[in-house]
Amino acid sequence: MTESLSFWPVECQDGEPNLFVCLTCLEEVFQAKVPVEGCPGCGAIGAFEPFNLEAIKDWGTEDLIRKAEQWPSSSSPATDSHSDQSVE
Repeated sequence: MTESLSFWPVECQDGEPNLFVCLTCLEEVFQAKVPVEGCPGCGAIGAFEPFNLEAIKDWGTEDLIRKAEQWPSSSSPATDSHSDQSVE
Protein backbone atom coordinates (compact mmCIF):
# COMPACT_ATOMS: atom_id res chain seq x y z
CA MET A 1 0.00 0.00 0.00
CA THR A 2 1.52 3.25 -1.08
CA GLU A 3 -0.91 5.66 0.60
CA SER A 4 -1.00 6.35 4.30
CA LEU A 5 -4.35 5.64 5.95
CA SER A 6 -5.94 7.39 8.90
CA PHE A 7 -7.76 5.33 11.51
CA TRP A 8 -10.32 5.73 14.24
CA PRO A 9 -9.31 3.68 17.28
CA VAL A 10 -11.99 1.37 18.64
CA GLU A 11 -11.96 0.57 22.35
CA CYS A 12 -12.60 -3.10 23.01
CA GLN A 13 -13.19 -4.49 26.48
CA ASP A 14 -11.42 -7.69 27.54
CA GLY A 15 -13.17 -10.65 25.95
CA GLU A 16 -14.90 -8.57 23.26
CA PRO A 17 -14.10 -9.19 19.58
CA ASN A 18 -11.42 -6.78 18.39
CA LEU A 19 -10.84 -7.75 14.75
CA PHE A 20 -12.86 -5.47 12.47
CA VAL A 21 -13.75 -7.01 9.10
CA CYS A 22 -15.19 -5.20 6.09
CA LEU A 23 -18.49 -6.98 5.45
CA THR A 24 -18.73 -5.58 1.93
CA CYS A 25 -15.61 -7.16 0.43
CA LEU A 26 -14.54 -9.57 3.22
CA GLU A 27 -10.91 -8.81 2.33
CA GLU A 28 -9.74 -6.32 4.97
CA VAL A 29 -9.28 -6.79 8.70
CA PHE A 30 -7.90 -4.39 11.31
CA GLN A 31 -7.32 -4.83 15.02
CA ALA A 32 -9.02 -2.32 17.33
CA LYS A 33 -9.30 0.35 14.60
CA VAL A 34 -11.23 1.19 11.43
CA PRO A 35 -10.10 3.32 8.48
CA VAL A 36 -11.48 6.87 8.44
CA GLU A 37 -11.71 6.97 4.64
CA GLY A 38 -13.49 3.61 4.38
CA CYS A 39 -12.26 0.20 3.36
CA PRO A 40 -8.99 0.39 1.42
CA GLY A 41 -10.05 -2.68 -0.57
CA CYS A 42 -13.52 -1.67 -1.76
CA GLY A 43 -14.16 1.86 -0.44
CA ALA A 44 -17.16 0.89 1.71
CA ILE A 45 -17.89 3.30 4.56
CA GLY A 46 -19.22 2.00 7.87
CA ALA A 47 -19.09 -1.63 6.77
CA PHE A 48 -16.74 -2.89 9.49
CA GLU A 49 -18.02 -5.27 12.18
CA PRO A 50 -16.10 -6.84 15.08
CA PHE A 51 -15.31 -10.55 15.20
CA ASN A 52 -12.91 -12.75 17.11
CA LEU A 53 -10.41 -14.95 15.29
CA GLU A 54 -12.39 -18.14 15.92
CA ALA A 55 -15.47 -16.66 14.23
CA ILE A 56 -13.44 -15.48 11.23
CA LYS A 57 -12.00 -18.98 10.89
CA ASP A 58 -15.57 -20.36 10.73
CA TRP A 59 -16.68 -18.31 7.71
CA GLY A 60 -13.76 -16.26 6.37
CA THR A 61 -11.90 -16.74 3.12
CA GLU A 62 -8.40 -18.20 3.29
CA ASP A 63 -6.91 -14.76 2.60
CA LEU A 64 -9.00 -13.07 5.32
CA ILE A 65 -8.10 -15.77 7.85
CA ARG A 66 -4.41 -15.38 6.99
CA LYS A 67 -4.61 -11.62 7.52
CA ALA A 68 -6.52 -12.02 10.81
CA GLU A 69 -3.98 -14.54 12.11
CA GLN A 70 -1.16 -12.02 11.63
CA TRP A 71 -2.58 -9.76 14.37
CA PRO A 72 -1.47 -10.48 17.94
CA SER A 73 -3.93 -12.83 19.61
CA SER A 74 -5.40 -10.60 22.28
CA SER A 75 -8.72 -9.03 23.17
CA SER A 76 -7.11 -5.70 23.96
CA PRO A 77 -6.08 -3.14 21.34
CA ALA A 78 -2.78 -3.76 19.62
CA THR A 79 0.16 -1.71 20.75
CA ASP A 80 0.48 -0.43 17.19
CA SER A 81 -3.23 0.36 16.79
CA HIS A 82 -2.30 3.70 15.21
CA SER A 83 -0.24 2.08 12.47
CA ASP A 84 -1.21 3.20 8.98
CA GLN A 85 -1.07 -0.21 7.34
CA SER A 86 -3.51 -3.09 7.11
CA VAL A 87 -2.14 -6.58 7.52
CA GLU A 88 -1.28 -7.90 4.08
